[in-house]
Amino acid sequence: MSTVTASQETTNSLAIPTTMRAAVYRGINDVRVETVPVPEIGAGEILIKVAACGICGTDLKKIHSGSHSAPRIFGHETAGTIAAIGPGVHQFEVGERVMVFHHVPCGDCYYCRKKTFAQCPVYKPAGVTAGFEPSGGGFAEYVRVMDWIVRDGGVVRIPDGVPFDQAAFVEPVNTVLKGVKSLNPQPDETVLVIGQGPIGILWASLVLRTGANVLTSDLYPERHSIAAGFGLKHPIHAATENVAARAREATEGRGADAVVIAVGGNGLIRTAMEAVRPGGKVLLFAQTQHGEAIFDPAAVCMDEKFLLGSYSSSIDIEHEVEDLVFNGYRNGFDLTRLISHRFPLEQAVEAIQVASNPCASSMKIMIEHETSETGA
Repeated sequence: MSTVTASQETTNSLAIPTTMRAAVYRGINDVRVETVPVPEIGAGEILIKVAACGICGTDLKKIHSGSHSAPRIFGHETAGTIAAIGPGVHQFEVGERVMVFHHVPCGDCYYCRKKTFAQCPVYKPAGVTAGFEPSGGGFAEYVRVMDWIVRDGGVVRIPDGVPFDQAAFVEPVNTVLKGVKSLNPQPDETVLVIGQGPIGILWASLVLRTGANVLTSDLYPERHSIAAGFGLKHPIHAATENVAARAREATEGRGADAVVIAVGGNGLIRTAMEAVRPGGKVLLFAQTQHGEAIFDPAAVCMDEKFLLGSYSSSIDIEHEVEDLVFNGYRNGFDLTRLISHRFPLEQAVEAIQVASNPCASSMKIMIEHETSETGA
């Protein structure tokens, strides 16, 4: 296989070092900032110099649960600059600013035909790596983007004027918008979003754009203040109020037409089922760990309440998401307002600690390798 090495300096690459710094997962709750080789790329592949990478809840679950073998380098909300292109790559150039999806479906299999892209066998393996088993790699200075990701739409150009940290939201916004479309809220309906961290606020603000009435629930008043900046004006203070009772009060006693659980853990499933009206929908968005959960089966059978799930992104809505994130930055949908902490890569362990212990003052945690400039 033809490769572009880390030390090669030709027209298809910038000056690239042979080694880099990365936050390496070595086992349960064990992440270390180490020096590792810069990955080499082959035909059809590109190398990205990472500028910004958000810490996602799924990264944290993998780190804390030991669900994945070690060593690995996580991080998949990645934006940066193309540092090298492999043989056969003609649609991108060195120096372009891009974000990258670490999963892309085949588009042809049974699951793709049914628009269930996250279940596609080609989608499941990660196609972006900073070394070791491919796992996203954004918690490193450089990532290698494999050929099928490059070929099938997984690399997205960032327009001039849009900073890297805004562009890093493209992947999470896609996952949320996919869920919103699955929920299909109507203008005469009321939707309760449980959890007002960065994902919960994304959920609530995108549901609000459908014309539905939106209730938001969170333990922290400070998060409701941030949500208000996105037009969300019906908070429920979960630390002092009964969430299900408040949902019924807001809907003439019926309960919300739909409830979204945008925070991890299974304990809120019962609350959501109590808060939703008969015939309404409960959507699980952050319940990504297998195990048992408790809910009332008669609520599904006799009350005809629907229990739904939505996971990962959809390539079908990629252009709509790009418009939301890129044009939205210029038109009031500035997602960088959700960032509470920015850490350099050398402090990645501290960044993961902050993200793992959410509090009133923490929202989106971003690892940034250089200033999140907007481009010329």
